[in-house]
Amino acid sequence: MLAYLTKSIIGAIVVLLVMSFIVFGLQSIIPADPARAIAGPNAPLETVEAMREQLGLNDPAVVQYGRFLLRLAHADLGTSVRTRQPVYDDIRQYLPATLELGLAAIALGVALAGVMAALQFLIPGSGGIRLVMVGVGSTPIFLSALLLAYFFWFRLDWLPGAGRLAYRDFAGPTGLNVIDGILVGRPEVSVDALLHMILPALALALPIGIAVGRSLNSALHEVMRQTYIRTARGKGLSETKVLLRHGLRNAATAPLSMVSLQVRLLFGNLLVVERVFGWPGLGLYTVQAFASADLPAVLGVAIVFGILYILVNTLIEIAQSIADSRIDL
Repeated sequence: MLAYLTKSIIGAIVVLLVMSFIVFGLQSIIPADPARAIAGPNAPLETVEAMREQLGLNDPAVVQYGRFLLRLAHADLGTSVRTRQPVYDDIRQYLPATLELGLAAIALGVALAGVMAALQFLIPGSGGIRLVMVGVGSTPIFLSALLLAYFFWFRLDWLPGAGRLAYRDFAGPTGLNVIDGILVGRPEVSVDALLHMILPALALALPIGIAVGRSLNSALHEVMRQTYIRTARGKGLSETKVLLRHGLRNAATAPLSMVSLQVRLLFGNLLVVERVFGWPGLGLYTVQAFASADLPAVLGVAIVFGILYILVNTLIEIAQSIADSRIDL
């Protein structure tokens, strides 16, 4: 395990360096000018040039990238052009909302995948379920988010469709409102946070559930034809017990790999869903940074998302080795 973790850390550093180089290189092809964004659209050219000199934008790209890596080693992600605050502080402010929404979406997506795979396996002639899965899985994320907001918020008014919490003055110790409401003894805050989270989490969970569910269903059909499954049935176990005790664990490797892929896609979907539902997380922060040509903010968020993905991918690989003893870390 120690050798695996060491190898993972070294690999993560290499991946982050490559990713930072790619994202940093985007500023050379993006037509926006951060100096102009800071100085203002009506600022004279002399002011803009002075700002470019102050920001070091006139230095060679190699010098700028080296300066960026030096700051990154000290957890300094630069200053946001839009908020005029350190990007590190902005990320600390918006990260809990994204973590809460992302974890809820992954949990809900995995639950949906399990239910859909079990229904397809246990119900004969479940072609209708597969048809629905294909239809939902083919829907673009922005369209499914808008449809959920339109029907369940605007038309039916069953669920809130904007913001994160109705209690504007509430500030918990962790920034995760569902947990903070329990910690401070205010269950109404946790309930309200859950209600606000349902629609955006469901929009993010649908593609996860469809992809993982189809992968799990295929793996289950393969596993349930094995000899040990016939032995379990011969002992008199019901089909449901055979599925839960012997089928799911042995079929978990491929679905876990699909979860890893879906987590990577989740980071991109967060930009759309948080914008649609006004969720105050890193996705909305990044969209606003793009609109303001806020390259330090975009680069900082990309680094954070890269770290989160590497962490999740490592946990999934460990889970795969636990589910299948034949997989060696």
